[in-house]
Amino acid sequence: MARVEMVMPKMGESIMEGTVLKWLKQVGDTIEQDESVLEVATDKVDTEVPAIYAGVLQEILVQEGQVVAVGAPIAILETDAASAGASAPAAAVAAPAINGASVAAAEVPYLPEPFDPQADQRLSVAQPGRFYSPLVLSIAREEGISMADLEYIPGTGKENRVTKKDILDYVASGQKPVAQPAAAAATPAQQPVAQPQAAHQPAAEAPKAAAPAVTASKPAPSVSGGQELIEMDRMRKMIAQRMVDSKRISPHVTSFVEADVTELVNWRNKHKDAYKKREGENLTFTPIFIQAVARAIQDFPMINVSIDGDYIIKKRDINIGVAVALPSGNLIVPVIHNADQLNLNGLSKKVNDLATRARANKLKPEDLDGGTYTLSNVGSFGNVMGTPIIMQPQVAIMAVGAIKKKPAVIETPQGDLIGVRHFMFLSHSYDHRVVDGSLGGMFVRRVADYLEQFDPNTSI
Repeated sequence: MARVEMVMPKMGESIMEGTVLKWLKQVGDTIEQDESVLEVATDKVDTEVPAIYAGVLQEILVQEGQVVAVGAPIAILETDAASAGASAPAAAVAAPAINGASVAAAEVPYLPEPFDPQADQRLSVAQPGRFYSPLVLSIAREEGISMADLEYIPGTGKENRVTKKDILDYVASGQKPVAQPAAAAATPAQQPVAQPQAAHQPAAEAPKAAAPAVTASKPAPSVSGGQELIEMDRMRKMIAQRMVDSKRISPHVTSFVEADVTELVNWRNKHKDAYKKREGENLTFTPIFIQAVARAIQDFPMINVSIDGDYIIKKRDINIGVAVALPSGNLIVPVIHNADQLNLNGLSKKVNDLATRARANKLKPEDLDGGTYTLSNVGSFGNVMGTPIIMQPQVAIMAVGAIKKKPAVIETPQGDLIGVRHFMFLSHSYDHRVVDGSLGGMFVRRVADYLEQFDPNTSI
């Protein structure tokens, strides 16, 4: 038998740590290869982590609620030497002898040096909530710099943002990682990997200092009897922070257009029953909206950009995120990659798949990565229009409202007539740093044109 470390896997681009939500297996349980062992939450998605090898869970190194860096050990598996393959010798080498006893390397906790503000005045103040470009995050990941350390790196860019030069200078200087501030270390849910022996202590033997923190983390359910105090869950806290950051980073402007989508509505009513019978799925308006947005992006590629300091990053791929409301009341935005390369049937299947998995908490990290533009269907809640907030680091987002019947003037060769038509509002919010009113207004008008000119002979 061999002891193999199970480590925190890479959960997608720019993700450098995860929070252990729940252990699905306990010490002594037998685990099959690819069987889920624990649930992990990142700033993008909650997901289950499978075992790479079959074996017996020998030791749990990380407690529920703790934050773990990608690549850090989280458990020890006792597995068949043959199935472990080349990993077994590596695990053996990583087990140093302390006082004559062999222990796993993971049992020797890393204790970072205390942070000394006087040692480097540039790093004495953390700057949480800053926006980091994909390039900076990529370099940080490759160099093993955590998000906590990034907060202490001085930025020379606009609003103190860290530029490529800043992070490369930091790496070249050889400075040691900055320890978490003492105040933050007092919160159990924000601690890095704890000493493994805590995983084996019975509840009665838990450190006494932890008790007040647990008590303090449970707010009273009622205040003065007339109101209820509800603590935000983890996802709601992230949504709140990101929305505040987006409004702070991007000067939002919103343009509105009303589109006549009568032909589109009639086409969908004609085909939805046959599509449901054939595919076993609903034919919604969302894939048609996505197709129109993708075509408009091809016409106006400067909408498909992001900003890095004084530079505009123009994206070749058209990856459209679709906002999905969850049963919990929270919101998540899975991404349809290369949406311009899918036909209407492909878009419909992709939309239904992502929405179903999002509501069942089955999304993977890659389902949420790489979005370049976002669509929000506020009409599904009966709203006629909205002013959506941009998903950073994108520069624009569109909301489509409810489709309503209205009397309208219909122009014909024989003269104008009054008829009943189907109308909807499109709301386009954009970042005025790089998207002016002309581009933002023309883009939403082009999307409306594609919807109004929908071919009633389209097959699906």
